[in-house]
Amino acid sequence: MNETCISNSIPLDVCGEESNESGNLKGDFVSHKNEKLTNYEESDVNLKIKDFESEKCGKHLLTHTKEKAYICEICSKIFNLRSKLKTHLLTHTNEKPYVCEICSKAFKQNSHLKSHLLVHTNDKPHVCEICSKAFRYGFSLKSHFLIHTKENPHVCKTCNKVFTEKCSLKSHLLTHTNEKLYVCEICSKAFALNNTLKFHMLTHSKEKPHSCEICNKTFARAYSLKSHMLTHTNEKPYVCEVCSKAFRHRVSLKPHLLTHTKEKPFICKICSKAFARNDSLKSHLLTHSREKPFVCEICSKAFKQNGHLKSHLLTHTDEKPYVCEICSEGFRHNLSLKSHFLTHSNEKPYVCKVCNKAFVRNGYFKTHVLTHTREKPYICEICNKRFTQNGSLKTHMIIHTNEKPYVCEICGNAFAQKGTLKFHFLTHTKEKPFVCPACPKAFRQRNCLSYHMLTHTKEKPCICEICNKAFARNDMLNRHLRTHANDKNYVCETCNKAFNQECSLKYHMLTHTKENPYVCEICNEAFAQNCVLKIHLLTHTDEKPFICQFCSKSFRLSINLKSHLLTHTIEKPYVCEICKRTFAQNGALKNHLLTHTKEYPYSCHYCNKTYRSIGSLSYHLFTHVKDKIDLL
Repeated sequence: MNETCISNSIPLDVCGEESNESGNLKGDFVSHKNEKLTNYEESDVNLKIKDFESEKCGKHLLTHTKEKAYICEICSKIFNLRSKLKTHLLTHTNEKPYVCEICSKAFKQNSHLKSHLLVHTNDKPHVCEICSKAFRYGFSLKSHFLIHTKENPHVCKTCNKVFTEKCSLKSHLLTHTNEKLYVCEICSKAFALNNTLKFHMLTHSKEKPHSCEICNKTFARAYSLKSHMLTHTNEKPYVCEVCSKAFRHRVSLKPHLLTHTKEKPFICKICSKAFARNDSLKSHLLTHSREKPFVCEICSKAFKQNGHLKSHLLTHTDEKPYVCEICSEGFRHNLSLKSHFLTHSNEKPYVCKVCNKAFVRNGYFKTHVLTHTREKPYICEICNKRFTQNGSLKTHMIIHTNEKPYVCEICGNAFAQKGTLKFHFLTHTKEKPFVCPACPKAFRQRNCLSYHMLTHTKEKPCICEICNKAFARNDMLNRHLRTHANDKNYVCETCNKAFNQECSLKYHMLTHTKENPYVCEICNEAFAQNCVLKIHLLTHTDEKPFICQFCSKSFRLSINLKSHLLTHTIEKPYVCEICKRTFAQNGALKNHLLTHTKEYPYSCHYCNKTYRSIGSLSYHLFTHVKDKIDLL
């Protein structure tokens, strides 16, 4: 288009100068870019695009006058350039005219196709001058450069939060307005951002258009694929400047940095508790409201967080999408798979700074740390009992409600926890899926196998700080520590007898109720204690699993083997402070001390005869069996 301007010169109301050339005109406008331009009347100067020698010059003028001449007939959106309108119209038609010749992927804009082609060439022409990191796109380099300059040029005027990118600020501003302009046509759910709506739409179509070229795993979002690709390369580009710890994602680095500063900027307005992350504060706020807005459509169970609902939904489908590449075991959650994977590598990344003990999971590590501090931050509001873990408190709360929502379909027995029901179900199937690699012994629970493995390694990592006695398990150490405290907090309401362990009180209570909850499945005989039932079961079998390593003699009971081992040693390190008698085992010393106190805590449920030790009771129980068995 080469039409000449109506007037050979264009007057500028900003400065009064005239220009015959569009190039000079453009330069003059730039010099006055901070000044307000006067609107021209058509009678003075007709500023239509066709009136200029250069159509490009006319388009440029519209950027200064803010005139938007092109209107979308479908949604009435206005654009200042015809090309922008054309691009916009494709959003209504879903037409993708630009197709990649390599992979046939289609795009709405030619520029998007050009950007996509870089994926095939692996060309990264934009290089950072400071750290030499290369990027495919110029805008990626600009965003990266702000990491070096620490510049956050975009500031929220409401809360003063700063952002490196303008688009991030725009997204953040919607959190203040709560405006949700983008509505799903299927379920009417509204979203603040268009890309969030797009991702939501995939939940209806189940479409996962982004595929990993290495393992063919598919993803709904492009950035999810990018995150996944790092699992193949093991690349961790985000490095902490304080401790050099590396992360795959920037979002993981940010919370980590707060561990160095101890900064907790997010404060609860109700109880003033502070948090390092905003999502942690949001989760905490639900504890005050008791609101559970996320409801399962299958069983109507409600949850405080959407993530918890998503985890729960997998229990209905039995879907385990995360599969271990080594042993093919499936998991519902990626975190569970990661923890499981460490069992193959024997990697224990979480190390206690006090005792150097290492752990596979962060949760186990946090629980262990509390054993050093003796801190129990979780308190029951009903009985003031304290717990080291929130999960333990939740389990305890069920005692007060007596709620048992998990029912066995075979026998109708109800349980407070799902895990307890699963363990109970194995009693019907007789399944013992966890097999010891050192011996053929099998267990129903993984933790039972873990405890058993310590019998092969002889490892006793839990050490008493008072007497240096070592234990295989932490719970055994905790029980032992009570012997030093002489603290007997558990009192029988019937006879006022006090005990230092809750389980001891429970066993004692059975002497008053005469309740025998443990039933032998072979002969239906009932017992007050589970350990007594186990002893009884040995009368039905000839199994003697406990073997002496010195003479190969076998025994039915572990306690019998321990007594036998004393015949091979003359060491007696345990001394009675009252009569100075020495013993080879601490248990033998404890039994001996009962001779001074005249206490007989173990009672036979057949004849009510009492004994000082569980071993003596075990021997006695066999006298009631018709076919007496030679224990030794």
